[in-house]
Amino acid sequence: MAEPESTIEIVKPGLSTTVQDLGRPGYYHLGIPLSGAMDRESLIAANLLVGNDEGAAGLEAVFLGPEIRFAADATVAVTGADMPPKLDGVEQPGWTALSVRSGQVLSFGFLKAGARASIAVSGGIDVPVVLGSRATYALGALGGHEGRALKAGDRLRLGRGRPVGEGRNLPAALRRKAEPVLRMLPGLYDHRVTGEATERFFADPWKVAPEADRIGYRFRGGHPLDFVPREPPFGAGSDPSNIVDSCYPYGSIQVPGGTEPIVLHRDAVSGGGYFMIGTVIAADMDLIGQLQPHQPVHFARTDMAGALAARRETAERLARIRDALA
Repeated sequence: MAEPESTIEIVKPGLSTTVQDLGRPGYYHLGIPLSGAMDRESLIAANLLVGNDEGAAGLEAVFLGPEIRFAADATVAVTGADMPPKLDGVEQPGWTALSVRSGQVLSFGFLKAGARASIAVSGGIDVPVVLGSRATYALGALGGHEGRALKAGDRLRLGRGRPVGEGRNLPAALRRKAEPVLRMLPGLYDHRVTGEATERFFADPWKVAPEADRIGYRFRGGHPLDFVPREPPFGAGSDPSNIVDSCYPYGSIQVPGGTEPIVLHRDAVSGGGYFMIGTVIAADMDLIGQLQPHQPVHFARTDMAGALAARRETAERLARIRDALA
């Protein structure tokens, strides 16, 4: 008797659910962004919980979780946002390896905290590899399942999983919580604004705007920036926030018109004509992916030594996660 096909069916897609892994580095200079999980640490933990390689493709659900029917037995873990998973309507713990039987349906309760849930399934989501990654870049219709967010009726193949112990979980002490402070390196084009405006930028309370997605997170509530007077250079445009087109690093903070900062994230374009007041450090980029609209946030100044120390802390925490789930 043939084994059942290892697939999952999307019964309901949720608000925006995509296939994501750890992204496709190496193509940003060609205008193709990294993409991948907005909260990489959560996806890594979910994959380790179900016995996958860290970079296996899973699902990323935003604000409202999907409803998924399994055509074969599997192990599932849900990490990241507090969006309680349910099996056949019965609530299950997050950050835990859950055994799912063929025919069962995984669904989700209402979002309690965070913004994005990472859903890992044993074997990983087996969509085609595009430029070295299975991550969805919807703006470019690249990767994932047909280059788009999932729809009702989509069927996704699963890879071959490894057996793991049901019920093992990641201790709460190793689960990073979203914090209301984003550390950033000032620079790039901060000479375009006055020193007083820069200090006010760090002192001001900001809130996440509704326009917050995989391309960038917009923030509102602080004072407009005051620009240093200039004679606009050729090609820069008349607005003082314009520059001659330049490259945008991940995490860079552009402020169009000097009013609302935008932190560029996983699906951001690689260049343009807005000045950048600085860059959010790599260690805090995962936190942005878990911020909800209207959530209060402060930007905090750091330096390269602080950024490298934060990177070491992230690496050490990931090492503890690997040890806990080995």
